Amino acid sequence: MLMHTLLLDGAIRDPDHACFHWVDRGRSLTYAEAVDTMERAAGALHHFGVKPGDRVTIFAHNGMDYLNIMFGCWRLGAICALVNVKFADELAYYFADHEPTVVVYTHDMREPIHTAAAGAPSVRALICMDGPQEGAHSLPDLMAAALPLPADPGNEDAIAHLSYTSGTTGKPKGACLKHEPTVRATRCIAERLQITGADVSFGPSALSSSYQLVGNLLPQLSRGAAINVMGKWTQTTGFDALEARGATMLIANPPILTDVLNEAAVRGRTPSKLRMSMSGGGPVPPTLKAGWHEKLKLPLVESYGQSELGGFVALGFPKLDPADIETRRAGQPLPDKEVRILNADGTEVACGAVGEIALRGGFMWGYWGKPEKTAETLKGGWLWTGDIGAMDKQGFVTMLGRRSELIEVGGKTWYPRDVEEALSMVPGVQQAAVVGVPDKAITTRPVAFVQAAGPVDGEEIKAKIAGSVPYDLSLMTVIPLAELPMTPTGKIAKAELAARAAAA
Repeated sequence: MLMHTLLLDGAIRDPDHACFHWVDRGRSLTYAEAVDTMERAAGALHHFGVKPGDRVTIFAHNGMDYLNIMFGCWRLGAICALVNVKFADELAYYFADHEPTVVVYTHDMREPIHTAAAGAPSVRALICMDGPQEGAHSLPDLMAAALPLPADPGNEDAIAHLSYTSGTTGKPKGACLKHEPTVRATRCIAERLQITGADVSFGPSALSSSYQLVGNLLPQLSRGAAINVMGKWTQTTGFDALEARGATMLIANPPILTDVLNEAAVRGRTPSKLRMSMSGGGPVPPTLKAGWHEKLKLPLVESYGQSELGGFVALGFPKLDPADIETRRAGQPLPDKEVRILNADGTEVACGAVGEIALRGGFMWGYWGKPEKTAETLKGGWLWTGDIGAMDKQGFVTMLGRRSELIEVGGKTWYPRDVEEALSMVPGVQQAAVVGVPDKAITTRPVAFVQAAGPVDGEEIKAKIAGSVPYDLSLMTVIPLAELPMTPTGKIAKAELAARAAAA
């Protein structure tokens, strides 16, 4: 099945049902209207010669036009290449990487777009979402023209979505997702989350992340649900919007879920229609998961995935389960994928033992233009996640950390997540991240960056967690920060912290 077929099917089944809503501008589309705007967007792109396999860059804030162009690309058989607006200074890298034919952008990004496009010979046209600009065409005018478009190529084996990895440990890579395996995966997600046409989903994280695709868009479309996107989230306005929209599902990352928990405490209530939330972008801190369970009495479903999947390695269930609080498990694999814990030679480890998490049964075609990186990740029919973890007797997966982030300290391997979660349990500590810096005496010296509500005494904090982790904490340095740096996908930017630790 094709990604945009989900939209077409929704329009056939219930054309007047709410489909998309842009919270910031109060704009809504029914399923029938969403199909019409998809075809108008496809006609606009076709007008500039976009054909199957061409890349169309979308560089914009969350909004309705973003969705229109995405679906317009898929309708033509083209590839939508998504770049987060926080990477304005690095646009030349992205353009050189995927060589777009057309670039669609929001008006406030004119300068970086035009600068990068001047050095990108593949770009044939620039389109501004907000009206005419010098050197760019007007998307509203093009949409109003209802330009002709060709027949649907109908190729479910084609690449549809190019979503960049978060770049926490190196240059971002464009993961290429095909139509059919991604739709299959997201229909499994819809079943796991028990989505129905009565659900109202709310996704305030960046549309440039594949997490939005597989968390807040395709699963909901497969069940005819309503979908909300929001560009400017704050703790108060976000909570208000959840209530006003009657959201039943919140698809977000840990910082946003923390905002909701905190605002609920301020107001003494939760959004009235909310039945569950789902977290992605990184492991859920135990205090956050416990807060949703104990204070809000709502399930916080943890997803564990990667840009490379077009789905999830594992996903929890939308029900309150004390075992989710007592363990660090993320959930069980979904029916579309086979997940195993493997040794380096490809043999499976014993149940409960630690190894690299690998899967098969549906994942990316590869990294755009990076065959050597693709070969490192896709080996022997498996996608090797680069994550270290374990699986229990019930098939629940626990991710312990990135293989590249493990720290060798005096002959002992440290799992940073062990220390990070222990630190997050200390009263007043909001977030923590552990990185390593080279040290001749002990190979690597661990450095813990801590974001706390007040002053931090490193020795006192280490003493509080000493009994809960199997490491010699006297070797660790603690550095307080007012705020930990984050990637655009909501992960802690550990590469930036490692550089800061090395410089210190």
